[in-house]
Amino acid sequence: MNIKLYLLENSLKKFLSIFVLVLSIGVLMGLTYLSQTTKYSPNKAIERFNGSQENTSEDMLDIPETYPKPISEMLITTHNHIIGFSLIFFMIGIIFYFNSVIVANWKLFLMIEPLISTIVTFGSIWGMRYLTKEFVYLAALSSTLIYLSYFTMVIIILYELIFKKEK
Repeated sequence: MNIKLYLLENSLKKFLSIFVLVLSIGVLMGLTYLSQTTKYSPNKAIERFNGSQENTSEDMLDIPETYPKPISEMLITTHNHIIGFSLIFFMIGIIFYFNSVIVANWKLFLMIEPLISTIVTFGSIWGMRYLTKEFVYLAALSSTLIYLSYFTMVIIILYELIFKKEK
């Protein structure tokens, strides 16, 4: 296919630009929620899934701030995120495919990487919850790759749709 984003009809370019911007607002809301719940701290992320450390004081009225996530909540969180992220990256990937800025190998990497990292991230959360808390570092690395790939694609898409002109 020889379709290029910057060569699309203006109304389609506007529609795609608004779609990508609105989708990105949703992604930024998710990152804000993550910031509010974990402060992007490994210890807070571990606590979010594994619960607060048990209190060692003699006071029986001390209640832990958070409890370990039950398997049902782990399942629904994983289910919702994997389906949602897959759809987000499918839509962004299809649009990104038609950019004329990035060469084929990098284009394919940026389209596939967030899908793989989604599985790694949520698999790591299960590992952190049920195996060892060190999985938090793999979750942090893979989720960083997700968002770097996403925002790289978004910037390139918006550049082509809004700023790049026909030669």
